[in-house]
Parts: sequence; structure tokens; C-alpha cells
Amino acid sequence: MHHRRTRSSWLFPALLMLAIVAPLLLVAPARADGIIIVEPPGCDPVCPGPVRIGDQLVVRSHRVDVAIADQVAVTRIDQVFHNPNDWAAEGTYIFPVPVDAAIADFAMWVDGERIEANLLDAEEARRVYDEIVRELRDPALLEYIGTGAIQASVFPIPPGEDRRIEIEYGQVIPSAQGLSRYRYPLNTERFSARPLERVSVRVEVESEAPVRAVYSPSHDIAISREDDNHFVAGYEATDVLPTTDFELFYNVSPDLVGANLVSYYDPVTNEGYFMLLAAPGIERASADEVIAKDVVIVLDTSGSMEGEKIVQAKAALTYVLTHLNPEDRFNVVQFSTGANDFAPDLVPAGEASEAITWIERQEASGGTDINLALLNGLAMAAPERPTILLFLTDGLATEGEIETPRILDNVARAAPANVRLFPFGVGDDVDTILLDSLAQAHQGRTTYVRPGQDLEEAVSAFYGSVSTPVLADLELELDGPRVEDVYPQPLPDLFAGTQLVVLGRYAEGGPVTVTLRGEVNGEPQTFVYEGQELRASGGHDFLPRLWATRRIGYLLNQIRLHGEQQEWIQAIIDLSVRYGIVTP
Repeated sequence: MHHRRTRSSWLFPALLMLAIVAPLLLVAPARADGIIIVEPPGCDPVCPGPVRIGDQLVVRSHRVDVAIADQVAVTRIDQVFHNPNDWAAEGTYIFPVPVDAAIADFAMWVDGERIEANLLDAEEARRVYDEIVRELRDPALLEYIGTGAIQASVFPIPPGEDRRIEIEYGQVIPSAQGLSRYRYPLNTERFSARPLERVSVRVEVESEAPVRAVYSPSHDIAISREDDNHFVAGYEATDVLPTTDFELFYNVSPDLVGANLVSYYDPVTNEGYFMLLAAPGIERASADEVIAKDVVIVLDTSGSMEGEKIVQAKAALTYVLTHLNPEDRFNVVQFSTGANDFAPDLVPAGEASEAITWIERQEASGGTDINLALLNGLAMAAPERPTILLFLTDGLATEGEIETPRILDNVARAAPANVRLFPFGVGDDVDTILLDSLAQAHQGRTTYVRPGQDLEEAVSAFYGSVSTPVLADLELELDGPRVEDVYPQPLPDLFAGTQLVVLGRYAEGGPVTVTLRGEVNGEPQTFVYEGQELRASGGHDFLPRLWATRRIGYLLNQIRLHGEQQEWIQAIIDLSVRYGIVTP
């Protein structure tokens, strides 16, 4: 089949179509990142069928850098498109922007040269575009096609070559009662039949008021915080087809613990969903505020830990032991087929150097008796002092008691109420059900370190945050409309730099007073947040699915621990179908 270029037969219908769809972009929120609508080549004698937009170009990379300073966000986008066809691709670039955004810059890179766009009205842009096409020059012309989207003419992208497009826009992001929300249109599912080769979003925030919670309901983000007034949130993936926009929430508060409530109510089904975000700051306690604690380290030295794993584990434990406070006590339990303790009981922090020497002598060999090791570690806990148990393992139980439910029951009977258990799963062969259940039941959290990741870095970052508990034995009370199906339960402790995310349902909207109660070093603490609201209509529509995901996770864990029950299975099926969630 012979292809020939027929510009006029494709170009003007495309422009006319864009003029028609522009008003639609005003009605619905932006749901797609930038795309190039290509004018396909003509066909001789006839075309076999319509050409899909997503089949024409490949998105090599999509990088987003956002800087937010006191509610003013500047978003910079860098996209690289590749033409895999054997014909030059001429097209129209479309990018949806927030309604209140101001475009600051638009440019396209051609043969290493940055060509900046001209800001023209639609009529002038079309006239200049036609003139440039006749002269066969590369344009990068920008025009507004109605509030909510921009259009740029792109011509041509030769076969096998790339075009890089840069956009910058500014906006004031919404904030209510200290809770700010940033949203970036990243959903390409409707427009692309091929995954993006690489995508990344980086958001850097600077705030005059202290930042507390930072949370994305849409993507798994990494968060870096240097102090209470700055943070960086990042997301990165390869070979991925984004299906949701990127959303980021953060709250600011001068209080020791900041909290905000967001909600969504569907008047058709008369069902409401809420999410509570609560977090303390990341500033470390002063010397006279430091709480004396006990630290018990349970280290897996079975044969599967041989090599880089055991080297990293030793380095990680060295970090923990060298960062004990003077009034802390500690001990180390090394286990494989059996278990050995560094000392018969907890010892002062001053003996850390001897423990480090002892750890260095340990070698990886034998099986994995998790049950024995945990019980040995818990037997050292003193009920009068806060106790942190760090549990590092890379595998499944193979010695002694190997049944997960029985191990959990044994640990539950042996663990005093003051123990907080933090498992570290190293590699891909760990018993995630066991580790997650241990963390949930004993108010800790699980950290997983994949092959190639730095275990020492993960442990040191974790230990830095949990060294000083801000609020332990948390209780949550919502005074207002009745709420139900609240997760997680029990609530984890709050440490410096950590946060609490609670999801639940409600039947009717109304004003709410949120109360958080807990203890710090045995002293009761209460935080009250008035003026919160459960919406009576509308709100954040991602909440129903997020709540359903938490509910399904809870039910799956119950099945794993207690066996299948038809009621739980049917509930999971119903939730999966209703909310569109894929379950195992």
C-alpha cells in the first residue's frame, strides 16, 4: 500500500474538532496529560480503518517538576515524543491545564535548538500556522482553545526522531483549614495504547507554617523532609500507563499534631466517606525532652542472609546502636536454626561498642526459627519503659513453629502492651502476612527492602523517625454524625515525621469535632480540632475507592489469619465489583 501526504483533508477537520471539544474541557476536570494528535498519512487507494491517536507516537519520557511556596505552585513539564512510523508526523499538541492556571512558557526542541512559542489568539495562530506549513518550517505555536486547555501545532517529527516539549504554568492551589491539595493531570488511559517509557513527578514545598501530614491518595510517593517547613514528594515509574491523575495533600498547623478531615458524600446512594490526616512535625526532641526507652533488635542470620544482605544488616544495626540515647537500654537477638542473645538481659547504651563487635562476628548459616527469636526478644521487655523491637528477616519460618497464625498468637500472648514491633522484610521471599500482621497488632509499621535497595539507609531513616514517640496508645473520637467501618484498627503510634491516615464511612453530613488522645512518656495528651466537617454532598471523589481498598485489605488479612468464611469472601467480591478493585 502506498502512503501519500494529504494535509488539507486531515488538518482542518482536526482544528474544527478541537474548537468543538474545547467547551467540554470546561465542564469536566482535566483528565489527561499532554498528547499529540497526529495527522495520519493519506492512503492509496483507501485506508484500512481509522488510526488510533495512541498508536501514532510513543511518549519516551514525561517529567514534572513542581515548586510550591505558600500556596503558589509553579509546574514545569518536560515531555519527549518519539515517532516510530516510516512517515513524518505532523500534529496538534493538546494539554489540559487547571482553570485558574496562567501559562508562563511553552517551547519545543528541534535539532538541539529551543524554539519558544508565540502567544496568539486562535485566528492569528491558524493564519501563521498555515503560512509556516507552506514554507515548511518547524513551528511551536501556542493558542488558548478555551479556559482549561492549550493547543500547539507541531510539525514535523521525522521518522524515528523525537520532539521535546516544555510547558510552565503557575496557579494558586486550594487550601481549606490548613489542608492544601495539588493535582496534576496524568491520566493517559483514554489516549495512549502504549505505556510511557518513563514518568516522574517531583513536588517541592516551602511553607511559612509548619507542615504536618503529607499524603498522596493516587500514587506511592517517597517523602524527604529536612525540617518542618520544607518537604519533597516524588513518584517515578517506567513502562507504565497512568490511569489516574496525580494528587497530593498536605496540611500545615502550628500545633504539635496537625489534623484535617476530607470527605465525599454521594446523595444518590446516601453514603459518605472520609479520610483523616494527622501528623506531628519532624523536629527532634531537645535533650531534656528525650524519653528513656529500650531497644531490642532481632536479627536473622540464616543461610539465605549470606552475602550483601548480612553485610548491610550489620551496618544498619551499627547505626542504631551508635544512635542510642544515653539513658536507653538495648539487647540483640541473633537467630537462625536457634537463637542467641548478646547479653542475658537489657544493657546500658554504653555497651553498644561491645555489641557491635559481637554482631560483626556473626555468620549467615542454618534455618529460620522466627517464633523462638521473637519470644526471646519479648521476654526482655520491661513494662515500665517504652520498648521498640526491630525485627530484620529475609525469609519464611522454616524451624520450630512455622505456622503463621500460631506465631502471631504466641507473640500476642508474650508481648507487653508497651512494646512496639517494627518488622523489616529484606528481599522478595518474606512472609508479608506475618510481618504486616505483627506490625498492625503491635502498633508498629512494616518496611520492605527490595533487592538492590540499601537496607542500612532504610533502617537509619526509620530509626531516626521513631526514636521519639509523639503520641502513643492513640484513640480517635469524632463528635458529630455517626461513623463506621473505620480503618486501621488499632491505631498506630505517632512519631516525629510519621503520619496517621484513617478512612471510614458515614451516613449523613454535618459539623464534626475531632479529638485525638494518647500518651507521651505516660502522661496523657489530648488534641481537639474544631470546625471540621463531613460533607452533605460532593467532595473528593477518590475516597470511596480508597476506603474500599482498605476494607478489602482488612478482610483479606482476616481470611489469611483465620481461614475462609463465606461472609468475608462475598464481601470482598461485592466491594471489588462495586468499586472496580482487582483482588487476589
